Amino acid sequence: METEISETKNSEIFELKATIVALRDQMELLSHNRDAAVQKAVQKSADEIQQLKNTASSLRNELENLRFEKDAAVQKTVQKSADEIQQLKNTASSLRNELENLRFEKDAAVQKTAQKSADEIQQLKNTASSLRNELENLRFEKDADVQRAVQKSADEIKQLKKTTVKMRAEIEKRAQ
Repeated sequence: METEISETKNSEIFELKATIVALRDQMELLSHNRDAAVQKAVQKSADEIQQLKNTASSLRNELENLRFEKDAAVQKTVQKSADEIQQLKNTASSLRNELENLRFEKDAAVQKTAQKSADEIQQLKNTASSLRNELENLRFEKDADVQRAVQKSADEIKQLKKTTVKMRAEIEKRAQ
């Protein structure tokens, strides 16, 4: 009987350990996926920033070329170039504003992803803790059940011994 209980305990412990290992593996996979997503978002943001820098550099170069052409042109052309320069400045300003907005959006997305991952990790930790507590409670309940069964068996054995002693005494009495 104790062997069956021990085997059952060992089986449950083995299953619980396997569950813990599986949960750890899932947690590591989720952590890896989160890190990969953050890295991808950072890389994408860096690529976009570089492209926008290249665009701004190209716009600056074009602006310089327009300034040289403006110096050689007549007064009418000067006014036309000034208007075009103003439009380009507005475009550059608009592009800078858009770039800044994109940076804020990317930062918010990265933070949201990081927060979501942190929340998920916390949930997994809470689940693991809850499972540990439940396992501990099951162990205590199992130990209590075993103690009750042992005590019941001991009481039954004691009662059988008393009955045996009484029956012997009665048999001996009748035999005399």
